[in-house]
Amino acid sequence: MKLTLSHLLSTCLLGALGAIGGVQAAPADAELVALVQRHAQAQSSFDQATLKAITAENYVEISPVGEVDGREKMLSFYAPEQKRPGPQVQVDEPAVRLLGDTALISARLSYRVNQDAAARTFALRAGYVARFVDKQWLLVSAQYTGIRPPKP
Repeated sequence: MKLTLSHLLSTCLLGALGAIGGVQAAPADAELVALVQRHAQAQSSFDQATLKAITAENYVEISPVGEVDGREKMLSFYAPEQKRPGPQVQVDEPAVRLLGDTALISARLSYRVNQDAAARTFALRAGYVARFVDKQWLLVSAQYTGIRPPKP
């Protein structure tokens, strides 16, 4: 098979564009994972102002028990007068899929709660949808599913 100069150049150009596209996707992935981390930390620390700043007006949250809460109900749960000690939270195993100005993010949320001098741990799998609006990513939904602890 004989390669022409134009074929060789177009192949190199497509490869270069693919590499550039991959480089450009990485900052968005990191930004979206950071958004999820901010959200989890804000919930844990009852930081209502941050939750309001990083969620869209039409935000919807589905709890691990299937309750559906709009943004205002979610924010009222984290009101300053509701504040109580929250669990430590760690976000890991993130997966980001970009679809234009929309992103799907999934992650494992691991919690540690200290109750009566005993530590209790549990984990959730979380799925988020974010939209790029006015030069920033905002969460438009979150859904949480409990992860069963391993059997002893």
